Amino acid sequence: MQAEEHISKMIAILGTGITGISVAKFLLSRNLDFIFVNTCPKKSSSSPDRVTELFPTHDIFCGPFDDYFFQKIHTIVVSPGVPRDIPLLLSAREHFVRIIGDLELFFKAVSSPIVTITGANGKSTVTSLVGAMAEQASIKVGIGGNIGTPMLDLVGKNFKLYVLELSSFQLELFEGTGEHICGFLNISPDHLDRHGSMENYLAAKQHIFLGAKQAVVNRDDPLTFPQGLTCCDLVTFGTDEPRATDFGVISHNDIRWLALGKQRLMPVCDLSLKGTHNISNALAALALGHCAGLPMESMLSTLRHFRGLPHRCEEIACINNILYIDDSKATNIGAACAAIEGFSQFQKRNILLIAGGRTKNIDFSSLIKMVSKAVKHCFLLGEIADELHNLLGGVIPVSRHHSIEACVVEASKIGCAGDVVLLSPACASFDMFENYIERGLHFQAAVNSLSENGRAS
Repeated sequence: MQAEEHISKMIAILGTGITGISVAKFLLSRNLDFIFVNTCPKKSSSSPDRVTELFPTHDIFCGPFDDYFFQKIHTIVVSPGVPRDIPLLLSAREHFVRIIGDLELFFKAVSSPIVTITGANGKSTVTSLVGAMAEQASIKVGIGGNIGTPMLDLVGKNFKLYVLELSSFQLELFEGTGEHICGFLNISPDHLDRHGSMENYLAAKQHIFLGAKQAVVNRDDPLTFPQGLTCCDLVTFGTDEPRATDFGVISHNDIRWLALGKQRLMPVCDLSLKGTHNISNALAALALGHCAGLPMESMLSTLRHFRGLPHRCEEIACINNILYIDDSKATNIGAACAAIEGFSQFQKRNILLIAGGRTKNIDFSSLIKMVSKAVKHCFLLGEIADELHNLLGGVIPVSRHHSIEACVVEASKIGCAGDVVLLSPACASFDMFENYIERGLHFQAAVNSLSENGRAS
């Protein structure tokens, strides 16, 4: 990479978390001069103290951000968690300072093929699936981005393929540097506290098409199609019957099959991942892997054996014929609705839903509609509990609780054979937990406690 071609001698890294640290390591490996910038110097496990320990010769500048500062700074690399409308960045634009994210640096740094994946829901599952398909084909693959490893930490490892999960925060600044294969899985309201509107959120997601040579989009969700940003070859997936070059579902002798055009690939019932939403995820992964040239045999083998991600519709236990599912990673309405639909028996309400947390200024109307069809009882937690109680109370039985443990115990009393106790909060976890992982672990501990105590339903 000729980094000097698009960034200057002095680079400011805005953000001292894991992305900022990965950017610093990357720039240091290329002998490029940089400083850290921190507009909110709060003590945390990943901020200034950690940076000082790792980069003792590099300053953390906290202001003032005046004309003299901008004379020395030509490029600011912004971490995804930093809003784009803070005063520092507004001033930087006025001073014609280039503002980029780590994604621009990554594209300039690697030469192997890149698959990028975004969407409101399922992107971690699909990213992991495509990565596992490549591994099954004995291809050295780097998997990262918004999932697991920061993308710049993958540089220089001699990977033959990269598979990146990208959030709207990472895509906001993306300028389309370099060719890639992209996938836009779906869209539903999320992060409106950051983006301000659904239109802005969608616009950020649409940046994934910039520079794409092929794009995989969802026939069931027209907003995933490119909206005038770029022209590229399109491959579609959906749960209906596909055209010759697309992926979908066909029926043969009363058996539903994943299919490429008319070609039957594997019975839907052979998928290791359960839930109807995972049919769509499997088709998206097949389409992306096919565009990347992965062998079909390796991809189908992966779909038969892939066990899924922790805290994403993860089966924890079946106690007295009641299934307990940890979907703590469902931090938005679309993800929760997908999980409810995936485990529902719509001829009867069989879902005992644990929901709530910290909202992101989103409309709950789609959740209300789904809950009214499938949920027997909703157990409410966190800051949003009172609002959800008012919204859902006229539709289904609801109750408020102070802990996940209490929700699990009460659900075990109400549930009967065939029911599903589903932690799918539709909200962020930060009001009660460090992150969705901690929330999921509390749920799992509570379920395991039920199992150990032999609690009857």
